[in-house]
Amino acid sequence: MTGPRVAVIGGGRNCEHAVSLASAAAVAYALNHAGYDVVRLTIDHEGVWRDREDRPIGLAGAVHALRTCAVAVPVLHGPHGEDGTLAALCDLADVPWVGSPLRAGALAMDKWVTKLVAGALGIATAPGRLLTRGDAASYPFTRPVVVKPVAAGSSRGVSLVRDADRLAPALEEAFGLDDRVLVEDLVAGREVDVAVLGRPDGTRIVPPPLEIAVPAEGIFDYATKYDGSARFLIPAPLAGPERKELEQAAVTMFDALGCAGVARVDFFLTDDGPLLNEVNTMPGFTAQSQVPKMFAAAGTSYADLLDMLIRDASSRQEG
Repeated sequence: MTGPRVAVIGGGRNCEHAVSLASAAAVAYALNHAGYDVVRLTIDHEGVWRDREDRPIGLAGAVHALRTCAVAVPVLHGPHGEDGTLAALCDLADVPWVGSPLRAGALAMDKWVTKLVAGALGIATAPGRLLTRGDAASYPFTRPVVVKPVAAGSSRGVSLVRDADRLAPALEEAFGLDDRVLVEDLVAGREVDVAVLGRPDGTRIVPPPLEIAVPAEGIFDYATKYDGSARFLIPAPLAGPERKELEQAAVTMFDALGCAGVARVDFFLTDDGPLLNEVNTMPGFTAQSQVPKMFAAAGTSYADLLDMLIRDASSRQEG
């Protein structure tokens, strides 16, 4: 017996296209084997929608395909997808979708706005400054910093700058992906990720946190994330009070941004306590990605996690 029909959307017109394709392929494979009737849709580098045979079908064709499905699973990372764009499309097409609504996706994608929200909630973040091309030349380099685009992910365009002569190239790389750039003081601390799953009844599930064993270079960059060399400690070796503080901060951010489905909230754990790094409303989603690994550590398999997300999306729509 074939299960509900679901659309799995991957790709995207951004620098995380390849990562999204990997996540979408893993999700589609797992759902197929779980008995779902999977409709694969891909957005290519130019923003053209394509079907499973890689034929261009356009936006109208994509909406038609979505409307034949019980639920959509948008597995796009970064701008033109995770930022609420696809949530808005599904909402307008009246198709339930897995993940956060437009507002949460847009807020969380903007790292500067996320810092402002965190500050209003009393959640610390690394000292930082927002730069545009117009004021970047006046930035006074006085200490090691991390340069990153305001709205990008997978560590694309992120640079660790320890010397003044490296600042300009780092800014140029970041500006190649966004017209706003965030320059933050380098933080000394452990990198700990917390996953939060919001159920339709308002309960929140938080599996064991994960710690990233950061390489000697001091930054968890794109290559380290996806070349197979990343090392994760699950559960993260945390004292009880440390874990409780991180989990409370993660749930607070999840709720304040208005997230739904599952999100990954990343922290630095410093000698002075946790600092929020960022919130990912559509984190990497292969079986080897951080969020599925955290849920697996809690006894929830990859297939069961996807099934729960799809059922919850349908339940939210019905409610």
